[in-house]
Amino acid sequence: MKEFRISIDDADQRLDKYCARILKEAPISFFYKMFRKKNITLNGKKAKGNELLRENDVIRFFLSDETFDKFLKIGENQHAENLSDFSISVVYEDEHVLIVNKPAGILSQKAKEDSVSMNEYCLAYLQSKGLYDPKDPFAFQPSVCNRLDRNTSGLLLCSKSLQGARLLSKILKDRSVHKYYACIVKGTVREPFLLEGYLKKDEKNNKVQILEEPAEDADPIKTRVYPVINDGELSLLKIELITGKTHQIRAHLSSIDHPILGDQKYGDPALNKKYRCSSQLLHAYRLEMPELKEPFSDLSGKVIEIPFPNTFAKYINLEGLEHGDLEQQGSSRLNTGRPHQQDK
Repeated sequence: MKEFRISIDDADQRLDKYCARILKEAPISFFYKMFRKKNITLNGKKAKGNELLRENDVIRFFLSDETFDKFLKIGENQHAENLSDFSISVVYEDEHVLIVNKPAGILSQKAKEDSVSMNEYCLAYLQSKGLYDPKDPFAFQPSVCNRLDRNTSGLLLCSKSLQGARLLSKILKDRSVHKYYACIVKGTVREPFLLEGYLKKDEKNNKVQILEEPAEDADPIKTRVYPVINDGELSLLKIELITGKTHQIRAHLSSIDHPILGDQKYGDPALNKKYRCSSQLLHAYRLEMPELKEPFSDLSGKVIEIPFPNTFAKYINLEGLEHGDLEQQGSSRLNTGRPHQQDK
């Protein structure tokens, strides 16, 4: 028999979900069979599996050691020893949340079992600090909670605890965390505006289509655009991502003939060739956190910013430009709709 007492970090989750976290290799049908036979109990009583756990609840597994070990999955960061040459840029860290600056060219989360992403780099970082043990089957598995495209740089959110994971999931889902990007695009943009439309995924080609009217399997999207500076041919924009869909900023701007410089999927090939730019100049530079209660008081209302990558200055004159210049654009009155043709 093995016994587990619920901590405050594990409270408020379903019993079946908790059991699945422990015995990661067991099918869900196994747990419901064990609940029915009272081989898994909650506070000494028969359970259904849908109960919400509370602090100090006791779960007992009346399973043989052979069965228990069979369904355990010992975690392992297979690439940990090979990641020591890459030092992640930590922007913010507390007991529950880690925020890092992702460079362009690295996936947020791995696409294949043997690939390496920022998720693996974050795990290696936490492991090096003794904050994560991949060989402990009962330990919380830290994870990157939002995604940036491979060639997009900027702020990436990672949970260090179950409480942190719940918080990040909530504020990302309810959009109470405000996300801002900087990008360099084709053409001259002179006035701020709000872009609205519908985004439809093409899973086969890993691409999206922007539509003006509702359509089946198309999600409504909103993107706020603020011009900052331009040189007559390129413009630096501040983008507020209101809805967060796959490739939204890249495809939305491309749909109005302001593609992001360097974008190989939605960009202008001639422009990219002219400027010899092969990676989209899109950077998640600012997060505005909502008001939060304990244990997130340090993160409550916090504004987190990082500088532009050096690649931005290579293509447009940013001398003397500060983050405050971008934020002044946020107070501008928005125009709803598409920009005027002469502004392209």
